[in-house]
Amino acid sequence: MTTPPEEQPMVTAVALAGGAASTVEVLELRAENEQLSRALESRAVIDQARGMVMALAPCSSERAWDLLVDVSQHCNVKLRNVAAALVATTQDEPLPEQIQRELPAALRRLHATEHR
Repeated sequence: MTTPPEEQPMVTAVALAGGAASTVEVLELRAENEQLSRALESRAVIDQARGMVMALAPCSSERAWDLLVDVSQHCNVKLRNVAAALVATTQDEPLPEQIQRELPAALRRLHATEHR
């Protein structure tokens, strides 16, 4: 079936609109995929840091999470950055001074709430 000549501009416009919508959808999906990839990477680092805290503190996974959140909030540093800094210490990277100062205080607060 052929399109009559007078309808060609409409068919072309519909095809272009569909192509633009597909392009927007692809871009949105790529952005979402990138965001999810970053979230997975952050999650892995946070879980490693939780494990470190659990081994060193010793405490439960939930309490280790609370400690990391506490340090993050008191330092005004994103949780994933606190976690990455802790994990980097396994590669002989120094812990940033701000986190170094806050970590013992967070441990004291953690243990104080456990003994109530």
